Amino acid sequence: MDGIEGRFVANGPVRLHVIEAGRGEPVIFVHEFAGDRRSWEPQMRRFARSHRVIAYDARGYPPSDVPEEPDAYGQEMAVDDIRAVMDGLGIDRAHLVGCSMGGFAVLHFGLTHPARALSITAIGAGYGAEPELRESFAANCEATADRILADGLEAAGRSYMNSPGRRPFATKDPRGADEAFRVFLDHSPLGAALTLRRYQARRPSLFALEDRFRTMTVPVLLIVGDTDTPAIRANLFLKEALPSAGLTVLPMTGHAANLEEPELVNRLLADFFAATEHGRWPVRDAEQAADDGDVLGMGGGR
Repeated sequence: MDGIEGRFVANGPVRLHVIEAGRGEPVIFVHEFAGDRRSWEPQMRRFARSHRVIAYDARGYPPSDVPEEPDAYGQEMAVDDIRAVMDGLGIDRAHLVGCSMGGFAVLHFGLTHPARALSITAIGAGYGAEPELRESFAANCEATADRILADGLEAAGRSYMNSPGRRPFATKDPRGADEAFRVFLDHSPLGAALTLRRYQARRPSLFALEDRFRTMTVPVLLIVGDTDTPAIRANLFLKEALPSAGLTVLPMTGHAANLEEPELVNRLLADFFAATEHGRWPVRDAEQAADDGDVLGMGGGR
């Protein structure tokens, strides 16, 4: 489909706002906590030239519905919303690209619906994933949700958007960082708070899914900034656990790399999509995994 088209698709009683453009293999972009569909504009413009591109606002993010029931939010619902968007648009298989919270969702989608993923790209996924950090991460989510409801998005957002993982963006591109902050201010306080409490704070640890990840052969591209410290360890773990994962670490880059370094991320995505569409993205087999410690190829690790 050419041009930009906005519509709603339903997942049960919840309506999700979707935009799309272009024609070709479908690419679905899934946004982070602080963003929404607009966070993918640099990628939408680039890939609408060659692909059918779709971005949507997660539940709790207007103009998508903002359910008032806490149980309407969570990891399972986030994964099922991707499925609902695909079904609502008549898409059987798609490239899935997620940032942070969206990165968790697309990785979980790959576990749940592997046959429907042409590929998976996770950008900056990993906050709170380490088992020993789960409790403190959940407490931080609860505290941020409380502050949003008590003081409003602007007061809470200035602290959130000034976290160490966000500062490189503001240093490199002050106008872009300010625009991202204004996007955050457009959100629903209730939707943001419930997303933090019921989705972010309660999602399962990536490390707890190791056995399932080791059997997932969907092509995966992991992208993380080298100043995005809370996500680095999780990405190293995912690179080792996923048989078909490639890892790119971007220098002097923070959390939302798709906004901070859009041209670089777009080049990485273009190469990844081309490789997967032509069957040229390798899957590491059991013998290769066993040889990981054999740097000279002499069989010394066995």
